[in-house]
Order: sequence, then structure tokens, then C-alpha cells
Amino acid sequence: MPPITISSTINAPIHKVWECWTQEQHITNWNFASTDWHCPSAKNNLTEGGEFHYTMAAKDNTMSFDFWGTYQKIEIEKSIEVILGDNRKMSVQFEVLSNGTLVTETFDPEQENSIELQQAGWQMIIENFKLYTESL
Repeated sequence: MPPITISSTINAPIHKVWECWTQEQHITNWNFASTDWHCPSAKNNLTEGGEFHYTMAAKDNTMSFDFWGTYQKIEIEKSIEVILGDNRKMSVQFEVLSNGTLVTETFDPEQENSIELQQAGWQMIIENFKLYTESL
């Protein structure tokens, strides 16, 4: 299956976007696809070879999982390349625009959910990121 790509333009400067994307205290405020889920904890070792671990959980405590990956390549305020815990590739690009910062994520789909559902879920997360970052 070909990779899935989602993006959003954030009305904020690159340094603020990068900070909100990579710092643990920010990640827990935006990293969920719907209001009945949350990200109660985030650990992020933002170094090549380092790992991130984000707890994704239903607010009613019926389900949770560790979304994690290992950083392969990091270019500060430009790009991040990751191998996810299930060996899928993911990359995030940060591009300075005249009206803010374009964030583009590309990831290999998993086999459990439809392409449409995965694309919609990741797009909702990046839209939560946009709302959170622009509110600061």
C-alpha cells in the first residue's frame, strides 16, 4: 500500500510549531483524534536513536495503547523521520510559509483499519495540533 499523507498550515512561526510538536508538556494537549480520547502521558527523547512513547487512551478507560517509535533522522525545525513500533515508516516535514508553517506527515498505513479511517484519524490529530498551537 502506498503511504498516506496529511497536512495542515499552522498560523504560527516555525519555532513555536516545533516546540509544540516535540515537547512533552505540549504533546499531551493535542495528540488525540476525538474528544472522547486523550494523551495522558508523553515521553520524548528527541535524538537520533531515541524513542517517543505516547499513551493514547479512551477517557472512559475502556482502551489505551502505547504509540511509539524510534527517531531515525532529525533536522531541527525541518524534518523528523521515525520507524514506528510496528516497523512502519513515518516522516514529518515543517515548511515555513508566508502565512505560518506547513506541517506534513507521511506514514505507512497499518493493516487493521481502512486507509480512509487512518487518514481521517491522523488528520483530526493534526487539526487538534493546529488549534492548540494557534491558541497559545
